[in-house]
Amino acid sequence: MLLSIVFLPLLGFIFTSSFGFLIGRGATIVSTFSVFSACLLSIKLFITLLFTGSIFKVVLGKWFHFAGININWSFCFDQLTVIMLFVVTFISTLVHLYSTEYMAEDPHLPRFMSYLSLFTFFMLILVSSNNFLQMFVGWEGVGLSSFLLINFWFTRIQANKAAMKAMLVNRVGDFFILCALFGLLYLCGSLEYDVVFSTVPFMADLVFKELGCNFPVLDMICIALFLGAMGKSAQLGLHTWLPDAMEGPTPVSALIHAATMVTAGVFLLARCSFLFELSPTALLFIQYVGSCTAIFAASTGLFQNDMKKVIAYSTCSQLGYMVFAAGLSNYDVSVFHLSNHAFFKALLFLAAGSVIHAVADEQDMRKMGGLKNLLPFSYSVVVIGSLALVGFPFLAGFYSKDVILEAAFAKNTVSSHFCFYLGSLAAFFTAFYSTRLLFLVFLAEPNGSRVTTFNAHEPSWRMSLPLFLLAIFSITVGYFTKDIFIGFGSDFWDSSIFILSQNYSLRDIEFINIWYKLIPLMLTLLGTFVAYSIYAFALKEVYSIKQTPSFQKIYNFLSRKWYFDRVYNQNITQSVLKVSLYDFYMNLDRGLLEKYGPFGSVRKVREFTKYLNVYQSGDIKEYLFYILIAMLVFIFTILFIFKSPLIAPILVTIFHYWEENR
Repeated sequence: MLLSIVFLPLLGFIFTSSFGFLIGRGATIVSTFSVFSACLLSIKLFITLLFTGSIFKVVLGKWFHFAGININWSFCFDQLTVIMLFVVTFISTLVHLYSTEYMAEDPHLPRFMSYLSLFTFFMLILVSSNNFLQMFVGWEGVGLSSFLLINFWFTRIQANKAAMKAMLVNRVGDFFILCALFGLLYLCGSLEYDVVFSTVPFMADLVFKELGCNFPVLDMICIALFLGAMGKSAQLGLHTWLPDAMEGPTPVSALIHAATMVTAGVFLLARCSFLFELSPTALLFIQYVGSCTAIFAASTGLFQNDMKKVIAYSTCSQLGYMVFAAGLSNYDVSVFHLSNHAFFKALLFLAAGSVIHAVADEQDMRKMGGLKNLLPFSYSVVVIGSLALVGFPFLAGFYSKDVILEAAFAKNTVSSHFCFYLGSLAAFFTAFYSTRLLFLVFLAEPNGSRVTTFNAHEPSWRMSLPLFLLAIFSITVGYFTKDIFIGFGSDFWDSSIFILSQNYSLRDIEFINIWYKLIPLMLTLLGTFVAYSIYAFALKEVYSIKQTPSFQKIYNFLSRKWYFDRVYNQNITQSVLKVSLYDFYMNLDRGLLEKYGPFGSVRKVREFTKYLNVYQSGDIKEYLFYILIAMLVFIFTILFIFKSPLIAPILVTIFHYWEENR
């Protein structure tokens, strides 16, 4: 049963990719059913672990054995893994079902479904692995599958660019992951989780001495691991691929941004809690990066006009919350927010896809409006998803997001207070752009084509059922699981997550001032009120302010994503391209190598053959003369080199022998 959870999506991929061209859309049933079966088995496993607390480990076989290093194909099904298995398979099942209708008109639907199944398989490999190397296989597989999905409509140049950008940015993070793995292998002599986590505490004080400085080895390994996680989880600096990934079909956006690819980095932080807890420097770095990511993405989403990009930046912002929660040693809260976020973010993306599908694939919110009465079901689920996103009381996001901010304040350090205030400000921005999205799409006056607007229609049951289920989970999952995941005295996580006693801050939440607990909620309500007031009553006044030079600078700064793309393109991409073009291609390849390589050698050979043609007269006497000269040169060369008295007699003997036998 355990291995079936992992390999059923692989079987769906193999069948769909192999026979999809024969049975057509019938292959989608197989891929959907395989993932659905894995979801049912995941639910059964979750219930088993919930009541028994058992941890299952399965060794499939030996991978390789070299220089005393043993690597097995092995799987670990502990509490952390089971949560990820359920979230991944559940979201993937709904995305598969949704795609059968959303992509119904696409002639390459079987290929699309096979990519979804392959993506799910590699994600399950990533979360269920029992060693770092096998985890890295899933890590790279997820990157490959995301490239195929983002570039599914490969005839679109923007899809090509987005897929290549996602691949290249993630390769930066993967490089640091490999560095960390080599460091762990050198330090511990193994990549098995159990060996590494039990060995590292005894080597926490090791330092690397270079250039007169001491570098703690564990700090460097943990920072490298986090830099790798930054690529997958789109943290500040390696975030640029995430909004551009919206070029793929909407189900891809829901799968990548909800429960799978972007959460892989957060999962890695939780899985390696045994390492990070021994590295205060790395934890501090994680706190600052996560909090800055939250405020960056939230502020950038304020002025985005593409509906999917607004939701994408909200994903990036929520990932910032998860990351700095892990940096505060609240790994359980981070995973709790991960699971809650998966449901309402998948809901928002799939609902956005439903709206876009209904208005003839229009994604610009400024060209929508007036859809509240035309799409009441879609409006309802978007409202539920948005309220859960902003952390409205008693919805999924409230129970995890508020706990993250409260735990940050309760930590009572400079860095934790920095996270608290930036996270609270990000909550204000989140409420603002969520309300703005609702108003522009559903509540404002219709601003698009009359034909498109009045032809808008609700989706079929294959698209509505996933939305309904996700809406139910977005309302209830936080309330029913909070005591299990983060309840005081709960031992659900057992040994899957490690937290030092001095770093545990959840118990201190009850002792902070009530006003500090209310700050995120008040800022959320304020953001909602300000956004609604502006777009409902004061849009003209705001537009006049928008034309002022000072506001234009702020607007350009935020709408152009803090100029990260511009800086990367001008200072990195263009510099690399110039060096490649002029230094390597023009000067080295077409210059030096061609001069002394193919072109130069051919020219020299041609010139040498023209010179030899002069001596190709056809006269035998002339040829014999050249041979005689060559033989004399050869003989005198040997006499000069060896200077031996035996050489001359030998040559004379050979000459006489030749004369006698001629």
